Amino acid sequence: MTATDPAAQSTNSVLMIRPHRFYPNPETAADNTFQRPAEGDPDALSDAARKEFDVAVATLRNAGVSVQVLDDTTNPEKPDAVFPNNWISTHHDGRIALFPMYSPLRRLERRHDIVEELRNRYRVTEVIDYSAFEKESCYLEGTGSLVLDHVNRIAYVSLSNRSNPKMIAHFAKDFGYEPVTFTSIGPDGHPIYHTNVMMCMGTRFALVGLDMIPNESEKKQVRARLEASGREIVELRPEQVANFAGNAIELDNGQGEKLLVLSVRAVATFNERERTVLKRYVRLVPLKLPTIELAGGSARCMIAEIYLRLL
Repeated sequence: MTATDPAAQSTNSVLMIRPHRFYPNPETAADNTFQRPAEGDPDALSDAARKEFDVAVATLRNAGVSVQVLDDTTNPEKPDAVFPNNWISTHHDGRIALFPMYSPLRRLERRHDIVEELRNRYRVTEVIDYSAFEKESCYLEGTGSLVLDHVNRIAYVSLSNRSNPKMIAHFAKDFGYEPVTFTSIGPDGHPIYHTNVMMCMGTRFALVGLDMIPNESEKKQVRARLEASGREIVELRPEQVANFAGNAIELDNGQGEKLLVLSVRAVATFNERERTVLKRYVRLVPLKLPTIELAGGSARCMIAEIYLRLL
């Protein structure tokens, strides 16, 4: 399947933003327990993040992925700009969604010049901008909040202060997805901040931290819907989720081969049985991201899929 196939789960084309000023965002530290404090010179931290980013892009391109790289702007400072999937998503029907963000610093990442860059290369039929909902403190942080089954039109969402039920309903109605909502709890006893750190949707498999869903009926529903979609479930343990094993993304190499992009840290958490299951469906593409992961996101967060048709 290609990105232009309306039934495609994965795409060959992605958007990535090269960071300018990178550091863990103090506005998101309270509810993102995946963040870690960064020590040392801020300039050195930003330089290290850029080097990791450049190697990641080269690795993806060598694997056959078409990567459109745009640079973060110098001003204003946007410490999480390397994670564009939270503010923008593209869709097979030519639409683009812009999302309301929890952190005021992160709202600065929404750049209309990037939307215009996409318009210059792809067929964009409409841009739906949900950012006004920030005034109501209603947030939905893109494909961080939404793990989308494009084939069966299901949106899996772990509820948190980044994923508001009102916004989920708006997105589901506008884009034609059935919402499956639940609450997943981290080791600290608080809700997982983004669905995509505990769940990854592949074409024929799903990674999911089912043990992190304490409500039995919600857990059964998630399992049942995944099984009904024909996907093999790889259940992630909490320690795997803590090491970004869920923050992975399936892409296509343009030749029909499926790739699972994730961090080296995440790959190390899979046992032999899990690796065997995954390798039935995908080729693993590990990325070294120790600096970028300090900000509480990993490989999947860095990648915004492009499902639009080329002009």
